[in-house]
Amino acid sequence: MTDAALTNALRACAAGSVGAEVGPRPSDLTVRLGRLDDLPAAATVLSRYAMTLATIVATDETATPDGDLKVRYVFEPSQGVGEPDEFVTLLISVDAARPEVPSLTMAVPAANWHEREMQDLFGIVAIGHPDPRPLVVHDGWPRGVFPLRKAFDGSRRVPVEPADEFPHLVAEGEGVFEIPVGPIHAGIIEPGHFRFTSVGETVLHLDARLFYTHRGLEKRMEGLSPLDAFYVAERICGVCSVAHGLGYCEALEQIAGVDVPPRARLIRSIALELERLYNHAGDIGNMCAGAAFHYGSATGMRLKERLQQMNEQLAGNRFLRGLLVPGGVRLDLPDDLLGLLAATLKDTLAGIDGLMGRIEANPSVVDRLDDTGVLQHQAAVDLAVAGVAARASGVDRDARRDHPHGAFVGPLPPDLHVVTASEGDAMARMTVRALEARESIRLVGEFVRRLEPGPLQIPIVDPLPGGRIGISAIESPRGEAVHWLRIDAGGHVDRYHLRSPSYHNWPAVALAAETAIVPDFPLVNKSFELCYSCTDR
Repeated sequence: MTDAALTNALRACAAGSVGAEVGPRPSDLTVRLGRLDDLPAAATVLSRYAMTLATIVATDETATPDGDLKVRYVFEPSQGVGEPDEFVTLLISVDAARPEVPSLTMAVPAANWHEREMQDLFGIVAIGHPDPRPLVVHDGWPRGVFPLRKAFDGSRRVPVEPADEFPHLVAEGEGVFEIPVGPIHAGIIEPGHFRFTSVGETVLHLDARLFYTHRGLEKRMEGLSPLDAFYVAERICGVCSVAHGLGYCEALEQIAGVDVPPRARLIRSIALELERLYNHAGDIGNMCAGAAFHYGSATGMRLKERLQQMNEQLAGNRFLRGLLVPGGVRLDLPDDLLGLLAATLKDTLAGIDGLMGRIEANPSVVDRLDDTGVLQHQAAVDLAVAGVAARASGVDRDARRDHPHGAFVGPLPPDLHVVTASEGDAMARMTVRALEARESIRLVGEFVRRLEPGPLQIPIVDPLPGGRIGISAIESPRGEAVHWLRIDAGGHVDRYHLRSPSYHNWPAVALAAETAIVPDFPLVNKSFELCYSCTDR
């Protein structure tokens, strides 16, 4: 339960009330703020108690008796402190006729993108935001059209208006010039535009513009049945299918009050670790490509390919999609494939260890990785950076421990070694990945040994109780992904929101690039290895 001193401190600055909304777990706390001016003070209290911003969720509730927009600022304990699986939400009502809130970005830097997105999609303006440029909507999107308002018809095409060039931040001075890169890049990757401001090769500033692949998935899920919405969540990103599918399932299962069978929990965690493993193997190879170490690139791709071929035999496809289902899992892990699983993991472990040995023995590769793209510890904390990027900068955060899910739920959760480093550079991020891959292999072996006969799923009974909220945090290959779900009175999805780890990590890439030179940016970028699809949604 939340610390009593924190509860009292929040109550002191809340003109509203302190209590839980319908749906969250007993450990969660919701603070209803009666005045907008109470928001900065409440956020300051949470920061003082080492709480970090998990996500911001805006909702259009103008059709309810309140007749307002609402914004929920969701915080969680930082760096493994506080109670496990705990969220504290600051809830404010916003007048739809004057949709304004105080900006938290100067005090809580992680709020930056959230507040800009809220302005684009809901028309809620964060007053005092230091950079109120559009984030999600691009050039030509008509003013006054807000896609996540309930009145917006997502099935109709929006006419594009003539627009000026996007207002990139500009630096001036002798010898200062700009280098535009993207949004279309070499190779099979998704689009993003990077505008470098540099003097010679030294990067002064990087302005990243994403959301070229924004598909309106959160809008698309409005009104869907909970099961149909699951298929959308599972397809937000190809290489995070298990993580996003599990995140949606756990949020929905909270609402439904379903306790997933033990065998299903274990199979879910096996799939999640296999997803982490093939991503980490491929990411190490991609970093080698960025450092022009072609042997390492080929080895990483070979290891990833073998793991994905095994995935196809386990789940019917290379991305493990379709394995999960709300209430449990769709497919069992048959005994006749356990030998293949064990042999593949053994070879993967040997391959990663051998590759890291080659890398560490190659001075030219080490020289490219050491002190490249440094992300300082405090910057990682301030930006609420997630996953490998955070742990490589000394932030002890892992949602498997801090928000237990899958096999980590129960009276005897497996031991988890959370790998951290202090250097915050590309080498640290590579090393953390390699050690986490070893840990994933160990965990899969333990989960397999724990498997016992039993049911694979508990049916989700319709209709679900209206008005309930579910929230989950899943440790995806790139870090903590937060899923927020609310069901309407008819048992359909009223609002779904995903905050992916890449969403919080992209601003950190821009910051880390400012410690590097322009030719090193591909390596810096690959060392974070973020998802465009997860960010853009």
